[in-house]
This record gives sequence, C-alpha cells and structure tokens, in this order.
Amino acid sequence: MSVLGFSDIVNGPLAQYLQLSAQIGGDVAEHSNLVKNAFNAQYKFLELASQSSKPAPNDLNNFLVPTSDSIRQIQEFREKHRTSQYFNHLSAISESIPALGWVTVSPTPGPFVKEMNDAGQFYTNRVLKDWKEKDKKHFDWTKSWVQTLSDLQAFVKQYHTTGLVWSGKGAPPKAGVPPPPPPGCPPPPPVLDLASMGGAGDASQDRSALFAEINKGQDITKSLKKVTDDMQTHKNPTLRQGPAPFKATTQQTSLSSVKPAQVEKAPIFNQDGKKWMIEYQKGNHNLLVENAEMNNVVYLFKCENSTVQIKGKINSITLDSCKKTSVVFDSLVSSMEFINCQSVQMQVMGKVPTISIDKTDGCQVYLSPESLDVNIITSKSSEMNVLIPKGDGDYTEIPVPEQFRTSVNTKNNTLTTVVIENKG
Repeated sequence: MSVLGFSDIVNGPLAQYLQLSAQIGGDVAEHSNLVKNAFNAQYKFLELASQSSKPAPNDLNNFLVPTSDSIRQIQEFREKHRTSQYFNHLSAISESIPALGWVTVSPTPGPFVKEMNDAGQFYTNRVLKDWKEKDKKHFDWTKSWVQTLSDLQAFVKQYHTTGLVWSGKGAPPKAGVPPPPPPGCPPPPPVLDLASMGGAGDASQDRSALFAEINKGQDITKSLKKVTDDMQTHKNPTLRQGPAPFKATTQQTSLSSVKPAQVEKAPIFNQDGKKWMIEYQKGNHNLLVENAEMNNVVYLFKCENSTVQIKGKINSITLDSCKKTSVVFDSLVSSMEFINCQSVQMQVMGKVPTISIDKTDGCQVYLSPESLDVNIITSKSSEMNVLIPKGDGDYTEIPVPEQFRTSVNTKNNTLTTVVIENKG
C-alpha cells in the first residue's frame, strides 16, 4: 500500500509538474529530469522497504546513495545556472527537494517534509510575482510542485507516521545484492520411500533402538559435555565482548552521511551583462563596483568577512547566504535584499525604496536622511536593527520587532496581530 500511495504522487502532481516543465523548456525542463530521477530513486527504495527487513546501517547508507546523489545534482544544477532567467524556478526546487530525505527522519518525518516545502516558498512566491501576469503556465507549474510536496507530506503521515516502515517479511538486504522475490507457495513434501531405507523390518529395529535410548532415563544425559564456569557469559565477562546482534543500534542514518566532501570554490568578481556577480569572496574588504548603470543589479553569494562598495545608482542589490559581509551603496531604484545571511550590514548614502530581510540572523541597517521613508519587509529573521541618523554623525539604533501576539476576532473570524515590545 505504501508503494501504491507513492505511485499516486508520481502519476499525479509530479507528472503535471514534469509536463509543465517540458512546456516551459530551457533550464526548467532540464532541471525537471533530475527531479524525476530523484523520485524514481525514492520509489525503488520504498519498494525495497516493502519487501524486506531493515538492513544494517552501512548497507542502509549505500541504498540511500542514489537519492542523495540526485538531490546533490539538482542543487549543483542551480548553482551552475545562476544567470538563468529561470533562476527562481531552479531555486524553488533546490531549496525544497531535500524533503525526500524524510526516509531518514524519525519519529515525525511528516513535519520535516512541510518544513522543506516552506523553505522553497520564498522562491515560488517570486515565480508567481514575476510570471503570473505574463504566462499562466508558470502559475500552474508552481501550484503542481507545491502540491507534490503537500501530497508527499500526507503520504508520509498516513503510511510512515513515526518513520520509514520496513515490512520485516524478508531478510535484511545487502548492498549490491538485489532483494529476494516475494515468497510463493511452499513445495510439496517429498515422498517417503521405505524400500530405499531398508524396508519395514529395518524401520522397526530403528524404532526399538530409539525407545531403548529413551528408557535410559537420567543416564541419557551422561554423554553431554558439562558447562564450566569459564564457559558461562555471566561469570566470564570477556565472552560478552564484541557486537551483540540482539541489541537495537542507536546509530542514526541521514542522507548527509553519504554526501561528498565540500570543495572550496574560487572567488568570483565579474560582470555578466546587466548583472554583477560577486561570489565566494573571503576576507576581502576592497571590493568595488563602479561605472555601473541604473539597470544593473549586484548579486553577492556565499561571501564571508568581506566589504563591497557600490558607486552610482543601480537597480538592486542581493546578498544570498553571506556571513559577516557589509555593503555600502549610493542609491537603488528597486530594493536591497538579504536572504539566508548571518551577521550582515548595509549602509545607504542616498535613497533606497525597499529593504527585504528573509531567513537572516543578525542584520544592521544604516539609513540616510533621504531614506527615512523606506519600507522594511522581514520574515523568519532575528537580531535586526535599524540605525537612524541623528544629524550630528551619530545614529539612533532601533530593533526590528520579532515577537507578535495574534488573537481571533470572533465577529468576522479573522486574525488580529500586534507587535509585542521587548522591554528587557
């Protein structure tokens, strides 16, 4: 039933996602083939679980390798296509595809799938924002992918509520050895050939000898070997050394245990058309973007302990997965965005209309007098402070609220949310 339930997902919303990906084409279509491989790998793994007992941890890791490799390929494809016009599509899949790792989560894998679905929501919302009015296919594409993971969560909750269920019907599979086929009807019992056994007379003599042995009474145990103290495990602890096959192992298996080692990436600082790419910079405080035009964008990815200064007015700036990184700029036409960052800060010298902070811990925002009407949008973030200039070169630091109180309005069944100020 578990395999059939997973088949419903593959033949339902996933099939629709693959069809729409093919219609969109380009990087989306190529990316979807990797997603298809990942679901096929999980389907085979669930088939294995439905036919056998849980294998040893090392063997289990080997069986998880195809799924782990597929997830890695999906995420690497996204990293190699950062300049793609469908980058948000690729990111939505890459951020949420780890949901297939639910097979290693216990005791509640269902919420893990939902967490991964939510992780991709930032990018699916961007796809809707950019394409909803242009092409309805992209709206349907987003809906089909979100539905795929929603159905996966329901599937896990129904069939694997407290963790992946192994059937226990067959012996634990070994890595590299295919699982045994389902058992069929037992063979008929062999025909007893008395003639080949010496005839009825010999059989009677054998039975007489057997009864004679039984009639010995306690003398029948005289031939048994006595068990001495040094042969008893409770009196000789050294016999208990080594693995105990009857004890349940406490080792937990995860897809991360089969991931390849991280490779140090070379720093990047170049201009690709209208986009300035600044990636993998570490300990570099002399990064300068100048002669940029108003329609240019600056994108920082996985930079650490670095500072970027941007001269002139450009369209937008994005910091993605950066740590201890600062950016100083003149003016923006659109927005300043922080995504998945830690301990970052920005300073605007001129004008910035919007600042977006998402899934970021530690963000210092230095405003200019011209930017006091800025809109600051935050979600899933903490330790955010806005610094407002006093006019004498100093700043007033104001924390962005992180706590809220929500109540139900029973008159019209709506929610009312207010900020809770932290007085401490």
